[in-house]
Amino acid sequence: MLNVLVLHGPNLNLLGLREPGIYGSTTLDQINQQLKEDGKTLQAEVTPFQSNHEGELVDAIHQAVDRYQGIVINAGAYTHTSVALRDAIAAVSIPTVEVHLSNIYHREPFRHHSYLAPVVVGQISGFGPESYRLGLQALVSHLQLKATNP
Repeated sequence: MLNVLVLHGPNLNLLGLREPGIYGSTTLDQINQQLKEDGKTLQAEVTPFQSNHEGELVDAIHQAVDRYQGIVINAGAYTHTSVALRDAIAAVSIPTVEVHLSNIYHREPFRHHSYLAPVVVGQISGFGPESYRLGLQALVSHLQLKATNP
C-alpha cells in the first residue's frame, strides 16, 4: 500500500464559502473524503493536511521523508510566491503532483507562474475538485510505473 500526503495551502479551508464562482461549492472536507475513498480503490492511504502558514507546509514536506511515497499539493497562493516550498519539494525528492481547482493560466497574470512546476512530476489545473482526484490518480500511476521500471 502506498502512502500519499495531500497538502492544502492557504485559504483552502474556506472552500465552499470562498468565491464559489471560481472555486465551486465543494468543501475541503468533501474533497478529503473523496480522496480517501479514491485512495482505497488505488491502494493508497491518503493523509490530508491543510495550513495557512508557509512554514507548516514546509515542515510537513520535510516530515514526509520515509513516511510517504508521494505528495499531492495545492499550495494556493504560495504557488506563485514560495521559493521555500519549491526548495522543500526539491530537497526531499518525493514525487509530487501540483494541483489547482481553477485554471491558473486563465486568471490574473501573477498566477501564471508556478515556483513549484520545475520540481514536481506534473501539474493539473482547472477541473475544480476533480483536479485533486486526477492528481492522485496520476501520482499513483507514476509511482507504480517507477516501481516496475526503477
